[in-house]
Amino acid sequence: MAAWGGGLNGHDLFSLIISPHNLFLAWKEFKRGKMKKIDIQQFALRLEDNLFQLHEELKSKTYHHSPYTSFYISDPKLRHIHKACVRDRVLHHAIFRILSPIFEKSFIYDSYSCRLEKGAHRAINRLKVFLDRASCNNSKNVYIVKCDIKKFFDSIDHSILFGVIQKKISDQNVLWLTKTLIDSFNSETGVGLPIGNVTSQLFANIYLNGLDQFVKHILKIRFYVRYCDDFIIVRYSDDVIREIEYFLHNYLKLKIHQDKILVRKYRQGIDFLGYVVLPYHKTLRTKTKKRMFRKADSKSYQSYKGLLKHCNGHILERLLETRATDIFNPHV
Repeated sequence: MAAWGGGLNGHDLFSLIISPHNLFLAWKEFKRGKMKKIDIQQFALRLEDNLFQLHEELKSKTYHHSPYTSFYISDPKLRHIHKACVRDRVLHHAIFRILSPIFEKSFIYDSYSCRLEKGAHRAINRLKVFLDRASCNNSKNVYIVKCDIKKFFDSIDHSILFGVIQKKISDQNVLWLTKTLIDSFNSETGVGLPIGNVTSQLFANIYLNGLDQFVKHILKIRFYVRYCDDFIIVRYSDDVIREIEYFLHNYLKLKIHQDKILVRKYRQGIDFLGYVVLPYHKTLRTKTKKRMFRKADSKSYQSYKGLLKHCNGHILERLLETRATDIFNPHV
């Protein structure tokens, strides 16, 4: 997505973010797969006027972020989404395109989610490599601990996040724009980011990079994988969890979800990102299997087939095809 990797001073960086060229590229990326939506069609009718007006407002620093539209989705977990207007979402993409490569350089290799070639399947494959190494190819027992951060996006502290960004970005114009975006949500409390923004995904990785650096370089943990607010440590100890809890509480104002701390043997299977990783194969999580057959319709069929290609799912794929045939062609 991003097209620049550094080499400009702060003033040029702000000019690059707000340039018509970058805004048009951001629009091109943003609109992909969304052109059937009415608000995006309406924005496109006066595309040049809209983008040049946005550019002028940013240049003169008269830009204000519009209020969010709030709604809930089930994916399958119930999530509270806050959706920005089209103009603001285009700007989110424009900011992401330029800032992401700058911060990318400081991220550890094994943090995943919303990074180029760092999706869920890469995270699962990396975990499998770590488990095999730690167990000496399953010749000895290995325990893992899986944790997630309680109400992560709702708990991100604006001042802490902005302080981390300030350490990397010195230009006051870029910082003004970044602060405007951060404070566009829950400015009265100064806590929380909207799940729906592409910039929230970048800010999440920036925020948790402190945890990643602490785990890798202070605690010296070799086998660690994080995907957004979920992380797994192979060969853990109770002391390690206490150290992480202390760091999260005192430096990031975050808490580990105590009810979701899972300690498990590799041989029992490690449930992570929709799959269960076992010594000699991967399979779909039981909940995912049930949902797959319950929702086997024309929209979900191909996506579930894609999921099965990343695990030992040949039998499930045949069953899914049979199920889909019954649904799509009931008289066959």
